Amino acid sequence: MKISDTAYKQSNIKIWNEIAPRYHKRWASVSEGPFQSTSKLVKLVNVTKGNSVLDLACGTGVVTKKITDKVGDSGYVVGADASITAIKIAKKWNSVKSNLDFVNIDAEKFSFARKFDIVTCQYGLFFFPNAQKALKNIRNSLKKTGTLGISVHGHKDKVPFFSNILDAVLEFIPDYVPPGSPNMDRFGTKSALDNEIRTAGFSKISIKDFTFSYSPGKFDDYWRNYLKYIAKPLKEKLNSLDISTRKELKQTVKQNTIPHTKKNGVIVFPWQVLILTAKY
Repeated sequence: MKISDTAYKQSNIKIWNEIAPRYHKRWASVSEGPFQSTSKLVKLVNVTKGNSVLDLACGTGVVTKKITDKVGDSGYVVGADASITAIKIAKKWNSVKSNLDFVNIDAEKFSFARKFDIVTCQYGLFFFPNAQKALKNIRNSLKKTGTLGISVHGHKDKVPFFSNILDAVLEFIPDYVPPGSPNMDRFGTKSALDNEIRTAGFSKISIKDFTFSYSPGKFDDYWRNYLKYIAKPLKEKLNSLDISTRKELKQTVKQNTIPHTKKNGVIVFPWQVLILTAKY
């Protein structure tokens, strides 16, 4: 049975409330892998002193922090996320400032009294079941001269860190991801991303393509860390496999990593990121 949008969002919030501390420690707080894009996103939307900026799906506040440093005391920044745990971490990670607020909101159901110069959204758009609702809310929150900046992961073939494991797991556990869940690479091509943003009424769309490198170490490091950091519901599904099936799954994943494995056994993955800017 296909998961409903409401059930998916509730499940996703529960997962992010669980994994946010691990996510922050492993990914968001360090400029490695896809988070090499954070400074590029902030630069491309041209954040300057005095700007008012909304950072939607701010997670643990990494983009928010860079934006706040740029706008200075005369600017104003709001970090917004559906996960209360992520917001709590973002508040600790960012210095307390009178011109910085964090709010807990649903991206598909928000409105602000004020209009912003810039709205950013890093690695969030593909999680919204109804991306058009979220994008129209974003557009309604922008000034007529406003700028949108969005980062998304590329197509799964260009982000093997995810696909090497997920493609293998789905062979053994077809319902590993609930049917109807949004795909993380649903906007992972320039044409798909451009079409979604254009449909929401934005103009002057520009999409930059970046490919970063990320090494999770040797295969055993990659596999062990995947099992360590995934959310509880996924861990339970993997744990339900018998020992021989788990060994077969692990071997399948290892086989998938061979094209990215160096002679010394270290894996180096390419990681494609698309960064879009557009005007109101």
